[in-house]
Amino acid sequence: MSKIELNAGLFSKRLQIVYDAWNNASKEDDYSSISDADALLLVAGDPAGEDEPIRKGTAFQTWLLGFEFPSTFIMFHKKRLLILCSASKAKILSQLKNSNSPVPIEFFVQAKAKDPPTDAVPQFLEAYVSFDRVAILTKEQHSGKLVEEWNKAVGDAPKKPTLVDMAPAVAAFLAAKDEEELKYVRTASSLTSTLLAHYVAPKLETILDREAKISHETFATQIEARIGYGEGDKAKGPDTKVWSKGRGLNDVDWGSTEFCYPPIIQSQSTSTGYDLSPVAESSQDDISHKGVLLVSVGMRYRSYCANLGRSFIVDPSKEQEAIYSLLVSLQSEVLSRMKEGAVIKELYQSAVSFVKEKKPELESHFVKNVGHGMGMEFRDASYLLSAKNSRKLRSNMVFNLVLGFTGLEADGKKYALQLVDTVLVGTEKAICLTTGVKSTKDTLFFLNQDEPEGQTKASTKKAPVAKAGAHGNASPAKNKTAGGKVLRNKTRSAAQEELVQSMSAKIAEHQRELHTRLHQEGLARFSEGGGGLGGKEGKGWKRFQSYKGEAGLPREVEGLRIFVDRKAQTVVLPVHGYAVPFHINTIKNVSKNDEGEFTYLRVNFQTPGQLAGRKEDTPFEDPDATFIRSITYRSPDGHRFDTISKQITDLKKEVNKREQQKKEMADVIEQDTLVEVKGRRPTKLPEVFVRPALDGKRLPGEVEIHQNGLRYQSPMGSQKIDILFSNVKHLFFQPCDHELLVIIHIHLKAPIMIGKKKAHDVQFYREASDVQFDETGNRKRKYRYGDEDELELEQQERKRRQMLNKEFKLFSEKIAEAATASTGDTLEPDIPFRELSFEGVPFRTNVRLQPTTECLVHLSDPPFLVVTLADIEIASLERVQFGLKQFDMVLIFKDFTKAPLHINSIPSSQLDDVKNWLDSVDIPLSEGPVNLNWGPIMKTINEDPYEFFQQGGWSFLGGAAAGEESEADDDSDTESEFAAESDEMESSESSQEESDYDDGSDASDDEGSGSDFGSDESEGDDWDELERKAAKADKKRAETGRGHESDDSDRPKKAAKSKPKGRANGKR
Repeated sequence: MSKIELNAGLFSKRLQIVYDAWNNASKEDDYSSISDADALLLVAGDPAGEDEPIRKGTAFQTWLLGFEFPSTFIMFHKKRLLILCSASKAKILSQLKNSNSPVPIEFFVQAKAKDPPTDAVPQFLEAYVSFDRVAILTKEQHSGKLVEEWNKAVGDAPKKPTLVDMAPAVAAFLAAKDEEELKYVRTASSLTSTLLAHYVAPKLETILDREAKISHETFATQIEARIGYGEGDKAKGPDTKVWSKGRGLNDVDWGSTEFCYPPIIQSQSTSTGYDLSPVAESSQDDISHKGVLLVSVGMRYRSYCANLGRSFIVDPSKEQEAIYSLLVSLQSEVLSRMKEGAVIKELYQSAVSFVKEKKPELESHFVKNVGHGMGMEFRDASYLLSAKNSRKLRSNMVFNLVLGFTGLEADGKKYALQLVDTVLVGTEKAICLTTGVKSTKDTLFFLNQDEPEGQTKASTKKAPVAKAGAHGNASPAKNKTAGGKVLRNKTRSAAQEELVQSMSAKIAEHQRELHTRLHQEGLARFSEGGGGLGGKEGKGWKRFQSYKGEAGLPREVEGLRIFVDRKAQTVVLPVHGYAVPFHINTIKNVSKNDEGEFTYLRVNFQTPGQLAGRKEDTPFEDPDATFIRSITYRSPDGHRFDTISKQITDLKKEVNKREQQKKEMADVIEQDTLVEVKGRRPTKLPEVFVRPALDGKRLPGEVEIHQNGLRYQSPMGSQKIDILFSNVKHLFFQPCDHELLVIIHIHLKAPIMIGKKKAHDVQFYREASDVQFDETGNRKRKYRYGDEDELELEQQERKRRQMLNKEFKLFSEKIAEAATASTGDTLEPDIPFRELSFEGVPFRTNVRLQPTTECLVHLSDPPFLVVTLADIEIASLERVQFGLKQFDMVLIFKDFTKAPLHINSIPSSQLDDVKNWLDSVDIPLSEGPVNLNWGPIMKTINEDPYEFFQQGGWSFLGGAAAGEESEADDDSDTESEFAAESDEMESSESSQEESDYDDGSDASDDEGSGSDFGSDESEGDDWDELERKAAKADKKRAETGRGHESDDSDRPKKAAKSKPKGRANGKR
């Protein structure tokens, strides 16, 4: 405790506030309770329990001294301040004697346990009984050795002063916050708002979307785990994925961060009904997926509280929408009246009058008070915002503003609505310190669209709802209606209008919104940092030390000859009679050449300014420094220079290789120890292979589920792979439908070492096809001439695949359950949507890429691809031109320091499917006719991201508004014409005959056969039709004078002016 430093200046300032208020107190103001008191006594006994709310006395002491001092008595006298405490506390508190205290401070120090008792308590008692009226906190009860000794001494005293309650005055001391306190309140508010906006609301939306079965209590526990949990080696820190999205949370002291109360989650299924008080609890009932859901979260930072409460309504009625909108407008009305000098009871009456004026029938359901004062105490009853409190508001007071209606009824069921925020009183109006998730577009969820009148539902059972994707929406299967998703930002009428809009118009409109939002988020994200991410900051010249001094030089240098010291990674060169060591990293390369009878050895060094005509990336710290570019030696001994040159080159290669390996392994983590299941056998999945494969013969092993992770055991038990649940980012199950393998795939947060290689992904699989039978002929085939045997084999194959899918899916669900129980974070197996898949080249080979609810994956063959959709900033579609059979897609990540991912050679026939999928998961996209050079682009962005967004951000890509570009001139070549065509022409269906488009340019004819690869619409023509078309095409070529051009040419050709610039049947 001796290291504790008190803020003497702040103590003196706050003590002055106490004495000024006490000396000027009258019977009419907030300090009336101490106006006629001769002294104020602040008693502190043993510390209260962790679950108990903070006491007013503890808050007062902490406010005054900066820390809580248990078993310490402070008595305020008009002319002095008396402190009774132990010797160790007196040593710390003695720092206050040096402050400019308004009154002198006198200490009464108790004896240590082994020392004889002092007269500290009797002397303190003598001062206490000398007063006639003493103000104390009468409602607080304390315990402890000092308190018991004090109570006994007071009980035995012949004269006792009259006691009065000073709680109202203490509340007034603490009510108006200074800048130091407001800083903590704002941080607590930012923590609460960030938690709600970036974890609670998205998580709740996912639960509703997937109809997940989870109890109110479990969800509340998961929310609490965001600030970390556990102790010692098993402790888990705060969830940076959530907190990194908040403003001003970079330097948060997580040790001083806690929840004011366990988060409160209530829904229609809560057995105790809705309760708007902070003492309500999250029940063990499962969360209801319909009706009203209430969420309340309160956080405390450095003892100061902030609180937030929201109402979420699933499929709201018009009445519920109106009531919630009334709450939002009521809050604005109340905030405008919460200002300096406002009387609390008049404030409450104005709120009631507002409700009565707008909706009289709701007056009886309105809350009995609209909040309370807040600071270190979560609830300061002295500043209760009720109809009976006549206190006045002052600037810089902080309140928990609670607006709500209880006992409402819809469809025969009771419900309540609330809107709770932490607000700061100002001179003109109050402002909300907690923000976000308040408007109707954020809190009203529409899971089902209204059906036309008279139309009955085909099935009463609701189809499983797809999980919310990375940007709020799910990856929809083809031909599914929008009713399977949470339709945010849309009312019922808008949902009906949406059905009328064409798909291309809807995508264009949605993309405009996404690009606008992306630009605003970019400006907000980089407005504070301003500087670049990958600029010159952090770059510089490294320093290397070969030897600590002359004594460290090897003996071989005494002969003043060139010596290569492999151990010290140094080349020692003789320079003017001195042995000068040069670390191998300072040497660029070495060259040797023979001239006559001499051999010349030239050593070139690393120096700044070697890139002629290019901007120097890493300038040297001293601009006036002089550098040696190279040193040349001459010798008649050519063999020796051969040896030296080889030694230096080999050492350089060796060091470079080591540096490269070190760089590659920088992100590899050392996992914690796997805690094995005890008392029972672990759940196992036998006969599975693993990728990446272990050393040795390829044999199947088994996967086991343990307490905090998975273990893959090789057949002989000689090798194993441990994967902790805390390191699992995504879990995938890929069935063997249309595939050769059934797969459980795990994508890790940080790579681990498997053998001698690092791995981001670990995959367990089993082959689905049975190769143990002969398809060419057997005894059965000899006597059976029909297809019965083939049908039987197909049925067996189908049954075997179904069994494999069932076994692997069940095991993946068990992994998810164990991971959720271990980490507290919900993990669910993600299944790829094969119907949304498309082909592309992410690495070197053409593969099938399949979207899942959270990712884009390729899992069938290594190298695997797992791209988290939440990490994608924007998707750029390149080489989108009519006549080209393929296009490319570039995914730019939110982390601009990460290189963009190129997926090349996607068939043009799948362009619309790719665009629909990207739009459905809320990823902004853009189209362009050419490939961009992303290296220099990302370098420019990283130098100053804020400047990039200020100058328009991603608008240089053209967004998704290709239809807004003007058409090119008729004289321009085909490539530029097709790049500028509008989306309207692209989306409209052609009413002309196919033969009309066959009369067009031969480029589209020649490439049409390849561009429709995989298309369901392609049909074969008979020979007569093909001959007729070929003759017509030949005639057309002869007429236009272009018959000499090669039919196989992929070069875009000039389009005939008389033909329309449209795409054949709308295809690409």
